[in-house]
Amino acid sequence: MNLPCLGKEAVCLCSAPWPKLVCICRSFCFLFSHIYRFLLLRINSFCIQVFYFVFLSFLGFWVLKDLRPRTNSFRPRDLDLFFTSVSAATVSSMSTVEMEVFSNSQLVVMTILMFIGGEVFTSLVGLNFTKTKLWWLIKTKEKVASVNSNLYPSNPTNDIVDHIELGEITNLDRPNSQVDPHLYRSRDESLDLDHLKYCSVRFLCFVVLGYLIGVHVLGVAMVVLYMKRVSSARDVLKTKGLKMMTFSVFTIVSTFASCGFVPTNENMIVFSKNSGLLLILIPQVLLGNTLFPSTLRFTIWFMGKFWVKAEMMYLLSRTSEVGYKHLLPSLYSSLLVVTVLGFIGVQFVIFCSMQWDSELLSGLSSYEKITGVLFQCVNTRYTGETIVDLSQVAPAILVVFVVMMYLPPYTSFLPAKEDERLPGNREGKEPKKNYKLLLENLKFSQLSYVAIFIVMVCITERKKVKEDPLNFNVLNIVVEVISAYGNVGFTMGYSCELQLRPVEGCEDKWYGFSGKWSDQGKIILIVVMIFGRLKKFNMKGGRAWILL
Repeated sequence: MNLPCLGKEAVCLCSAPWPKLVCICRSFCFLFSHIYRFLLLRINSFCIQVFYFVFLSFLGFWVLKDLRPRTNSFRPRDLDLFFTSVSAATVSSMSTVEMEVFSNSQLVVMTILMFIGGEVFTSLVGLNFTKTKLWWLIKTKEKVASVNSNLYPSNPTNDIVDHIELGEITNLDRPNSQVDPHLYRSRDESLDLDHLKYCSVRFLCFVVLGYLIGVHVLGVAMVVLYMKRVSSARDVLKTKGLKMMTFSVFTIVSTFASCGFVPTNENMIVFSKNSGLLLILIPQVLLGNTLFPSTLRFTIWFMGKFWVKAEMMYLLSRTSEVGYKHLLPSLYSSLLVVTVLGFIGVQFVIFCSMQWDSELLSGLSSYEKITGVLFQCVNTRYTGETIVDLSQVAPAILVVFVVMMYLPPYTSFLPAKEDERLPGNREGKEPKKNYKLLLENLKFSQLSYVAIFIVMVCITERKKVKEDPLNFNVLNIVVEVISAYGNVGFTMGYSCELQLRPVEGCEDKWYGFSGKWSDQGKIILIVVMIFGRLKKFNMKGGRAWILL
């Protein structure tokens, strides 16, 4: 006789082979679901992201190592391949080898690493975790409510069904439904609000997914169309042996993810006269980083004008309760746009006033200069694509660039309302335990960590600082470390002409300044890139230190 699996523990009381297999499968599914639930609810999100980026970096390294480079004459060292994998996964675009060394298949791997390592994609994954937590919370409350209804039959809980029959509660899944959160309440008020929050988070997942796919598809299509119509840009790809589709997808993914990698050795310098291509990439830089929260909120508001749903009203009115960092309150989103445009404007004025007639922009028309400088100033905030050689930029402009690279992406110099709390700010809601409070007090500020990393690099490269002071000066090291910490990718490069003691066989290469560092210095920069990618968890560090 074939007996099914009995009980929630999935205990098998059967003798035939097929039912046993079914029982084993159910047992594994039951065990896996409980382990997944335990990890999701118990493990800190910081630990999850650390594991995610470290695992992604090692996986990318193994795949890149297994694939052949473009030429057999030069094969990157394992440390340089791992450095490149970390740089792509953390969207830092720091390089120790030239980009044209990588084959088409390796460029595809790097594209995947940049896509799944980008902030929008990782935030979407976290949003789906939040949705799963809310679903489990609702199911738990439903079970508790069911037990209570069985224990106390005199207090019926069928009011919700009665209200639905009377038309007082509208189905959340029905299009064009207008449900005010204050009216969407039954006797179990908390359960209804949790259900509304769950539906809102689920709706937000679809919005972010559509945003992510739509911007990429539109960007790739525009770049491909531009390459087909403009022969000068197309000739660059033919000369360098790059496939048009690979270049288009790679560049759009890199730009939107705020990575800054470009399949050419010279980055975007070779396209400095292609103003149309630069204008296509500028919106990708902004939509994937600094203006993502403002654009996301505008998208939800715009959709609400044509397709009104209770979820949209909840997302726009109760932003802080959603807990999605990139969905900011209305006032803060507006001020963020003003701040971003203000920073770009200040950089644009300073750059044009100091470099307009310099050799840096020589050979460009006035229109090409304006477009190029605008592109350069937009990229200082986390993307790192460049049309100029940064080693030739005026020191004053470099200092401004360093400040821009250090600032968090959603920096705003205008205060928000006191009653508008930012997502994730849960101060005052629940007291922290003693050990958590101790860890908070031991945290340094972000600037302290940057200073520590700079000192460590100066120690590991002290011999080269003494022997080659023009290349290994403190400013170049500061730019490289802050660029890695901000996941930007700007670099001062290395010039053989600046050597006080010329080294025989020295050849200028199109890779970052860190490519000339020692292995110890490269390992420190790897740590800096991963640390910088996770700096959002340390925005409030250093508060225990008081300067009097």
